[in-house]
Amino acid sequence: MTHLRAQLRALAGVPDLRRIVIWIGDDDPPALEADTVLRVPPGPAGLRLAAARNAGAAAAGEARLLIFLDADCVPGPDLVPRYRAAAGRHPEAVLCGPVTYLAEGVSASDPADLVALTSPHPARPMPAGGAERTASADEYSLFWSLSFALTPETWRRTGGFDEAYEGYGGEDTDFAFRLRAREVPLVWTGGAHAYHQYHPTSSPPWQHLDDILRNGALFAGRWGEWPMTGWLTAFEQGGAVTRDADGWRRTPAAADRPVRP
Repeated sequence: MTHLRAQLRALAGVPDLRRIVIWIGDDDPPALEADTVLRVPPGPAGLRLAAARNAGAAAAGEARLLIFLDADCVPGPDLVPRYRAAAGRHPEAVLCGPVTYLAEGVSASDPADLVALTSPHPARPMPAGGAERTASADEYSLFWSLSFALTPETWRRTGGFDEAYEGYGGEDTDFAFRLRAREVPLVWTGGAHAYHQYHPTSSPPWQHLDDILRNGALFAGRWGEWPMTGWLTAFEQGGAVTRDADGWRRTPAAADRPVRP
């Protein structure tokens, strides 16, 4: 909740912006300084992240630009204007800005103070400053849903996120592969910085083991390959999963691993 409130404060002074929060918890959302707050309840298999993003896009109505930002991300002071400017040049594209992962103890109370800490994650190519670059076909797998933007027309062309994915993992890579299949350009957008606020994580994410296996199998059935192979390999090294001709599956040794936090 602290992360979300920091994000909303950072966006409070941005002109011509509607702040829409999609609450995906079991409980009702608290009072928030947002223009619209909607609740998407969990499904039988866990949190419905794909459904939440679709609900946010639907709630935006006739907006000129849709900007998606995960609750734990604070926008840099130039994120909104950079996405808006890039959308003017690439209205047919999905735009992805760089993301900096903040260290433990770093306050995000003032986004202007974060500029000096800018250090985009090296896993993705990022143009400097105000430049943009269209992704190559093999870079679509680097799409991250925690910060991206697109016009409503382009959103309709993508078909949105597949709500068959529930729980953790896979829905964003599926979305990216759909972009590639439909020849929707993916554009790396320099200067549209987001800052991911610190929270404890585990690597690999043992609490999401079953989600990753279920969603990974769904993805593989559609695209002919498994996503999240780095984590699956780590699970295998930990004795929790094995791979056979049908893909990855749990082993008896995984029985004592937690399914959810």
